[in-house]
Amino acid sequence: MRMIAAVMYEQGLPTPYAESEPFRIEDVELDGPGEGEVLVEVRAAGLCHSDLSQVAGLSKRTLPVVGGHEGAGIVREVGNGVTWLKPGDHVVMTVASGCGHCLLCSENRALLCEAVGASRAQGLLTNGQRKLSYGGTPRYHYAGISSFAQYAVTVSNSLIKIDPSVPFDVAALFGCAVVTGAGCVFNAAKVRPGQYVAVFGLGGVGLNAVMAANVSGASEIIGIDINEAKFPIAQELGCTRTFSALDPNLVPRVKDLTQGGVDFAFEISGSKPAMASANAITRKGGEIVCVGLGALTDLHQYSHAALVLEEKVFRGTFMGSCVPERDIPRYVRLYQDGKMPVDRVTSGTMGFDQLNASLDLLDRGEVLRKVLLPHR
Repeated sequence: MRMIAAVMYEQGLPTPYAESEPFRIEDVELDGPGEGEVLVEVRAAGLCHSDLSQVAGLSKRTLPVVGGHEGAGIVREVGNGVTWLKPGDHVVMTVASGCGHCLLCSENRALLCEAVGASRAQGLLTNGQRKLSYGGTPRYHYAGISSFAQYAVTVSNSLIKIDPSVPFDVAALFGCAVVTGAGCVFNAAKVRPGQYVAVFGLGGVGLNAVMAANVSGASEIIGIDINEAKFPIAQELGCTRTFSALDPNLVPRVKDLTQGGVDFAFEISGSKPAMASANAITRKGGEIVCVGLGALTDLHQYSHAALVLEEKVFRGTFMGSCVPERDIPRYVRLYQDGKMPVDRVTSGTMGFDQLNASLDLLDRGEVLRKVLLPHR
């Protein structure tokens, strides 16, 4: 079948992206689903800071690639061997899937599956197949999803069936923003009632971390960002205090407020200065939970003696250390119960014609999460 998709041919183009146009909107050919695969009509796809990183070239992709790694849609066709999904089902699309039989998958750590990672790095589906082309020349898959398109074929374990009452523009966020932000609190840190937490970076992922910390019963939830315009929404969603990341007195102010430092500092942005501040405001015996990715070549410095003497922990967490089939339905219920108002994190919808300009808005911190509606 032929469809409209957003294709990236080159990384590292300059801003403004509305002018350099890293994504070209064009017709693409999509093969039907094979064994274990599913055809999804994509109804919504989130625009994420990870997409900015890919556009900027902070990590390399096989090009040309159809973008998008979180989304929601309707199952239209299933391949042989797919028994738990049927046409008409509403699904969330997520990169958090594995091969299902390796040691890491057996330990419920499918996100770290090496077999799946190798296929994604080559621009293929996690089963090693490629379904995209144009005029006989390859177009590659982004993270095994490629949701910046009207349709997508992906493997069935990249899809989580959800309640059809959840609007698509909200459901799309559960594929990345929600599982990453909520998961780093629930799964990686396991925040307990009464603990103190700080969240560096109040975008889509950071605000989901704030909501999860609120659900977990944290008594102090400190939001930190360079953009103070985000503070009102952060406070509405659970932050008890907000501070500018540029405040020269940030560290002493937070340590004074928390009687020595926070139990968990969640660093969402991948920024070196933010990582240094996160370490500085974490109490002895506390944890710095590293969520954000900078450039793959970035190196960070820390005092090894202080790490030992203060018994701190640096903990990495990818995609909120999630188990999608367990976590996404749980987070959807928290949304439906009003405990995690995920819809507050969206900054409106867009069509393909606004995709590149929306990258600029995200880059300047003027939006939280724009959502692409491929059929608009």
